Amino acid sequence: MTLFHHGSVRPKGVRRLSAVIVAGVMAIASVLVAPRPAVADTPWLSVSEDGYVSISVPAAYIEANVGQVSQVAVEGNFGPSSAWAEYGLTRRGDVWWGALGPLKPGLYYYQVTGDDTKGLKDPTNSTTVASKPLWSTFLVSGDSARLLADVPEGQGGKVEILAYRVKKEERSALVWTPAGYSAKGGKPYPVLFLQSGTDRSATDWLDLGRAKQILDNLSAQRSMEPMVVVITDGRGADDDKDLKDLRKAVGDAYRVHRDREHQAIAGVSEGGSQALRAALTGPGQFAYAGSFSGLLTNGVDRAKANAANRNLKLVRLYTGNVTDPAYNATVRLTKALKHAGVRYEFDGVNPDAGANWKAWQENLIDFVPRLFRNVANHGPSAGHGPLKGEFTPPPAGTTPTPFVSEGGFVTFETTTDFKDAKHVTVWANDAPGGSWLRIPMSREGDRWRVTVGPLDPWFYYYQWIVDRVSVKDTSNPTKVTSEPNWSSFFIPGERSRLLSDVPAGQGGKVESLTYRSTVANADRTALVWTPPGYDAKRAHPYPVLYLQHGSGQSYTDWVEMGRAKQILDHEFLDGKLVPMVVVMGNGNVSDFNKELLDNIVPAARAHYNVSSDSSQQALAGLSMGGVQTLGVLKAYPGRFAYIAAFSAWFGDGTGVDVEAINKGTTMLRLYVGDVTDFVQPFFMSSLTTMKDLGIRYEFDGVTPGPHGWDVWQKNLIDLAPRLFKR
Repeated sequence: MTLFHHGSVRPKGVRRLSAVIVAGVMAIASVLVAPRPAVADTPWLSVSEDGYVSISVPAAYIEANVGQVSQVAVEGNFGPSSAWAEYGLTRRGDVWWGALGPLKPGLYYYQVTGDDTKGLKDPTNSTTVASKPLWSTFLVSGDSARLLADVPEGQGGKVEILAYRVKKEERSALVWTPAGYSAKGGKPYPVLFLQSGTDRSATDWLDLGRAKQILDNLSAQRSMEPMVVVITDGRGADDDKDLKDLRKAVGDAYRVHRDREHQAIAGVSEGGSQALRAALTGPGQFAYAGSFSGLLTNGVDRAKANAANRNLKLVRLYTGNVTDPAYNATVRLTKALKHAGVRYEFDGVNPDAGANWKAWQENLIDFVPRLFRNVANHGPSAGHGPLKGEFTPPPAGTTPTPFVSEGGFVTFETTTDFKDAKHVTVWANDAPGGSWLRIPMSREGDRWRVTVGPLDPWFYYYQWIVDRVSVKDTSNPTKVTSEPNWSSFFIPGERSRLLSDVPAGQGGKVESLTYRSTVANADRTALVWTPPGYDAKRAHPYPVLYLQHGSGQSYTDWVEMGRAKQILDHEFLDGKLVPMVVVMGNGNVSDFNKELLDNIVPAARAHYNVSSDSSQQALAGLSMGGVQTLGVLKAYPGRFAYIAAFSAWFGDGTGVDVEAINKGTTMLRLYVGDVTDFVQPFFMSSLTTMKDLGIRYEFDGVTPGPHGWDVWQKNLIDLAPRLFKR
């Protein structure tokens, strides 16, 4: 079936807290009050227990609020490494629809956008992000996200607003106090100063970082020392005067220790850099420092190393994978710290996150339990890896593209043809299950570039979307005949072994077969795979599989996109495949039954040593080709002993000869994708119809993935070894 792709916008700049105290308090207060009620009854977005997201946006609402649009997308942190990505919706009647997943447990944030620039807040989701008025959030529950969930009501800490003055300027901060905190009596609490960075708001630590939930849960589990946590936006944190005034304000307003031994500082991005500068260049203020994707690369010297080592109990560094701008900065910082002789700890490279709140949530979870107490484990978090030197993609203009780096990271780069473009994305099957996301690219000189990953070993295809227009990557020599703007690339690995090329000379052959179509009244072409050692004069003709494509595709797609040759080659060499011939014909005709039986099949028998015995013939197809396959089954039961349909449906049972189907069909095997495969409801209805009719069939179970090649490749991998063995 034709694949849909639509446009949207990349996230806008973050609105910082106002310098005016009233505006600042109002901005922070917006996250402390009860959520406003939804203005619409039917949710636009729903999440299943297993992490699938269904989206249905009323077209009328969009038109009423932003006018007519040609494309609608849901933008959010759905991409690889939780990168910001655009998921295009499909217009279905009066709604824009889509389904995505399964998403890993965690917090997700999103907005709806039409035609790249017209953003909308989901009015059916009462969650808010103070710094991003158009964003909403939702939580996918699961064990790995349990610390992001709300604690039972009444058992958590409190978040308050603290106003203070710096150089005659009014500022504000957020302050979390643990459950049971009292301003009067008892021992003072240690304090952590947690910064959001100059390009983010303090409220982001609550709305996106889930800091309150994390602190509440860690505190309830007794996994952290009781402490007060002060959250700021990080402005001027490298200014000793600012820190001094903030620390004094906190000391005056809360029952906290004022000495270095009980003070910690940490932050994200530039906030992490500021935390390191405060700790390393001004020893004596903090005993603990944490940098979450910090960008500090210098400012550490031997002269201050002894003082730093004497006064600092912990310096711990965190970074995401190579998509994190802090990755290279961390490589350089670790070298600088070693050269200066400063003791530090490194949490290891987070393999599954870049510079985003998913990573920083995990950083906070790891960092806080290490404060103001002795811990035994000083190594990296589980699953985190070592730094392997700086990550440097090839210079601009290097071809062919894309550039596939170690670990499955892929760098896409355009030519200079789009230097004046406003919005460029790379559209690829890199979402969960093989769904299609558009990752915004960044302008670098007169080109656009982005690095995504890690991608699992598999076969990928993509195109540029330039200001809502589909464009081919002309620097990639691969082609897809039926989709001229598509290109492809391959990531090797055990998971993708069956999709890789076998060693030269060991595989079968793919040849073109020209035949006369009496239906189309033209000469047409099929592709034919013959197994290694194929013998045109063998006494016993080969079994034959007629394998059909879907709508919007043609006879070339099973080879160019389905990797049929690679799959069949491997399974034959693995000893799983009965030697057979596979014929991939052109199903784009008004009468497929006639085309198949009067044209394709006779041509295959005339040119290849294939059987005419029904027990040695199989017919399979995907989507439209699957519907055609089931149509042949109904019209000519028993003509093909083996029948398979991928992401298709049977239709009603009118006129179906059930007895003939059951008697003449050795195997009827059916496949479908998960809920992101839009034909699944029709498919499931077909199963009920066939069961009620009494037709014997096999259902492979749901194949994870959408209505796309990731699913159909897996279907062929399962089907081919089952043929002609019964």
